[in-house]
Amino acid sequence: MSQSEHIVIGRLGAVYGVKGWLKVQSFTEDPESIFEYSPWLLKQKGEQTIEVAEWRRHNKGLIARLEGVSDRDQAARLTGADICITADELPELADDEFYWHDLIGLQVVNLQGYDMGVVEQIMPTASNDVLVVKANSNDAFGKSERLIPFIQSEYITEINRKEKRIQVDWPSDF
Repeated sequence: MSQSEHIVIGRLGAVYGVKGWLKVQSFTEDPESIFEYSPWLLKQKGEQTIEVAEWRRHNKGLIARLEGVSDRDQAARLTGADICITADELPELADDEFYWHDLIGLQVVNLQGYDMGVVEQIMPTASNDVLVVKANSNDAFGKSERLIPFIQSEYITEINRKEKRIQVDWPSDF
């Protein structure tokens, strides 16, 4: 991975109010820690670097006002933008911990040695994250993708970053 690779850590949501505030969807483990990164690189139809002027909790979510954004129309142009940082801004993790971007592109093989495909994305759900595995074009069971719960103690038996492989306890035909 290139140290300058951009990592999506959140997304700007709907406009909030008339003074340029936006809802913020955070993908960080602690949602408020998204504001520890500065500046943000916003990616939408292009890229722009921007500072957070102020932020606060609102109900069960987060809202923010960005530098240079002072009204609803300016804020509306930013809705849906991905909030990115560079990979080298992320804190180091223990050997048994992973960032989502570390798992994208890894080969998924079950305990019987069946090649289930490649991790295309990771989908958060209320109960646990789910690996979205794009099946090989010649999948024996005709699958185009598989959804495998990312539960390390139960379905994920090994993650080997050096071999770029995840071993799962998951049936081939499911």
